[in-house]
Amino acid sequence: MASQTEGIQRLLQAEKAAAEKVGDARKEKAKRLKQAKEEAVAEIEAYRSAQENIFLNYQHEHMGSRDDLAQKIETETQVVMKDTDEKVKAHQDAVIQRLLGIVYDIKLELHQNYGYADAAIKN
Repeated sequence: MASQTEGIQRLLQAEKAAAEKVGDARKEKAKRLKQAKEEAVAEIEAYRSAQENIFLNYQHEHMGSRDDLAQKIETETQVVMKDTDEKVKAHQDAVIQRLLGIVYDIKLELHQNYGYADAAIKN
């Protein structure tokens, strides 16, 4: 009987040792997965920043910076505004005289349908 108890004790100890090894293996696996995930996130972030830098360099080379673009638009706007002001000043008097001429030169005429209305009433 003592040998059976001793055998059972050894089996229990072996089972306990196996459970500890399985638990340690699971912990190690979880640790490796977590580490792999962190490395992947870091690698993705490095790739993203590298691609963003490449894009920004390309954009700066081909389009200039946003400040340059804004300055270019502002300069073009000023040129157009100056040109428009010059054209207004050059033609202002002629346009005012033409408008005044149209307003003052009133020609009294009967409406084209006036004769038709009289004819319809008489019939």
